[in-house]
Amino acid sequence: MDNLFLQTTRRALLALSTASVLALASGCGGGDDAIEEARDSENSFPPAKNANDDFTSGTTGDSSNSSDLERNEVRVTMEVPESVAPNGEATRRNLRIVEPDTVTVYRTDQSLRHLASVDTRSRTEDTGRTVINFEGGLPLGPDVIIEATYGNTRLRALAADADRDVKVNPFSEYLVVNALGNYTSGEFSRVMDCVNDTSSTLCLNKYVWSTLADQVHDFEIDIPGNLGAQGALTLLEERGDFAGYVASMAELALLGEDSSGKIEASSADYHSVFWGIELGQTFREPSLAGSGQWGVRLAREETVTDENGTGYVYPGLTLTSFDAFNIKVTSLASDIPYDRKTLVHRNDNEFFDRADWDLNTHSSSPGAATLKDDIRLLAGRALFQSITGRGSSEIIGWTRNPYHLDAYVGGGSEQPDRVLSGYFTAGKAIELRSEGGELKRERTLENHYLSVFELNVLRAEEFDRQESLDGKNYNVVYLATRMGNENQPMVAESGIGDWQISGQTVTQTTTTVALQRDNTGTISLVPGTRDTSWVISERPSRVWDPNSGNRLVSNGRLNLDTNTASGPDEIPDIAIGASTPDGSLLGFNLDTNAIGDGLLVAAERANASPPTSGRYRLQGASLGMSQASNRLAHIDNALLVIESSGSARLEGRRLDVTHQVNAETVSVPRTVAPAGVSLTYSANADGTATFTGGSLTMNGFFTRDQGQFFLQLRDTNDQEEVLGLVMATRLPD
Repeated sequence: MDNLFLQTTRRALLALSTASVLALASGCGGGDDAIEEARDSENSFPPAKNANDDFTSGTTGDSSNSSDLERNEVRVTMEVPESVAPNGEATRRNLRIVEPDTVTVYRTDQSLRHLASVDTRSRTEDTGRTVINFEGGLPLGPDVIIEATYGNTRLRALAADADRDVKVNPFSEYLVVNALGNYTSGEFSRVMDCVNDTSSTLCLNKYVWSTLADQVHDFEIDIPGNLGAQGALTLLEERGDFAGYVASMAELALLGEDSSGKIEASSADYHSVFWGIELGQTFREPSLAGSGQWGVRLAREETVTDENGTGYVYPGLTLTSFDAFNIKVTSLASDIPYDRKTLVHRNDNEFFDRADWDLNTHSSSPGAATLKDDIRLLAGRALFQSITGRGSSEIIGWTRNPYHLDAYVGGGSEQPDRVLSGYFTAGKAIELRSEGGELKRERTLENHYLSVFELNVLRAEEFDRQESLDGKNYNVVYLATRMGNENQPMVAESGIGDWQISGQTVTQTTTTVALQRDNTGTISLVPGTRDTSWVISERPSRVWDPNSGNRLVSNGRLNLDTNTASGPDEIPDIAIGASTPDGSLLGFNLDTNAIGDGLLVAAERANASPPTSGRYRLQGASLGMSQASNRLAHIDNALLVIESSGSARLEGRRLDVTHQVNAETVSVPRTVAPAGVSLTYSANADGTATFTGGSLTMNGFFTRDQGQFFLQLRDTNDQEEVLGLVMATRLPD
């Protein structure tokens, strides 16, 4: 067993993705013929069921129903809101499966008009599903529509679907109307030029459409029973995360082949430093049902034992690139075990913390991505479901919505040393009932909304801490939460400062601020310092060697302790983290009673001239608290523009989730796009930087290559105090 990233079933999914991409590029002379043959091949998956019937881990939320299909066939299932067909077969998201009155297929453009017919044959199965055979091959682009009617309800879907399981429902209708229908004629022509490209160098963004058509069904968003089709579309438009995902993916499809690249190494493995802050609503215990709930998630190691022995899962990301028959593909997959802590805030200002959640996993479905201009990795990412509590009295299924990835790739295209991203994903905790070997969905235990920081740093096979870190000075910023103290049940603390590393000793000087809510609900800001010394040491990984068994390898993982370095199987006092091979960027998952559970980022001091121009993607999270509310804000791919050595501009876009304490309501994610803000910008040769505008302050540092800023965010809005952490990463010129 190869234990470095535990090559078990979870990680083997990447190999399946690799094999699929290789299949696209071999055996058929290359080009579109190879890809279309792979798409058109017969499907041998076992028969699928209604997703309500069996919740499974290691899959996305949308159950595939593509068994027994022949070449060029898709299966069509119509799903309508409950109000349209109260007696229909119940399925996920409070929809009802019905047998459509009519099913038609036609060619269209951005006008969504019926422009031409498509050569198809169809048959109706005993289940009432319609199977459509496309005589000319399966569609790749958004120009072929499947339209189904049931009574007075008409819904449409793209015929291009990654798993050939076409669901016609409000989610697919939203995609047709708001992605395809929002293009101009010129944009639609660009999309179709990519789809129809037959040159030797393929335009890979044609495959955005099959991914997008499939992933909209992975969103776990319930449609209320009193809404019709139009009401469902309005509800989806108001969900900032869903609407934003569709818009971002439609924009991705406009990229041409000339902007796509690949990493030059065949494969690159990364350590993941993962931190997620969540706000949601719990229904788990009757006495707390409806209350708001903060939560925090930290990456963890996982030990797995089975009949083959013991394996170790270390939080990680793998990028794999291919360049066969001039097809440039970058595939990525991740596997991140995590711990979770939560704090329920009831309307009488009673607080209930929980730190005994089972170890869980935040893993992504393997899939292709576009490497734009060698510095931005763009993709639609689907996250796997997971299950905790198997064999216990409380089995919980965890769902996770897809997200649009816009990650920074730094350190060169040959083998980038960092992949940095911030993204938003919502999900549910669902009670599961075991019946006949299957897990049936029962009630919803939680709705949660999560803002994620993911710092992935390249794994170095022979990392030497002394060579990479000793004698260096670093700028440092962190954000952490402490939950459950009797007097101060909710505290968010941020610090800015510097490190000096000498041998194993880290000398830290930081200025801090703590945003806290006491046990009466009162909010306060408390300034402070954390000047201290810590011990930094290598944290080896266990690697399986066929000759000697498990062996310890130093490959860039790190410990932080108070006085004595931890052993390889011990939990350090302060944090577990990782470094780039050259020690220029460090990330740590803080886990200490004194500071809390959080993320610390350290970058080697720049000793360079500050940037005086440039466009940066701004991502991150902030926590807002007032006497009456809690708010999680995810900075959602905003734009920070440095205009000169003294001025900058922020074009903000964020997703807000708000908990009204007295009313015990938690909003769904809402898009907030305030007017652009002019900022005063100042920076120094040591890497420190500050942006200020009105009540907003972002204070932190930039990296030596000027490619990234890491910043503490502070703001005051009426009676609300705001504290957060953001990163700004360079965009192509």
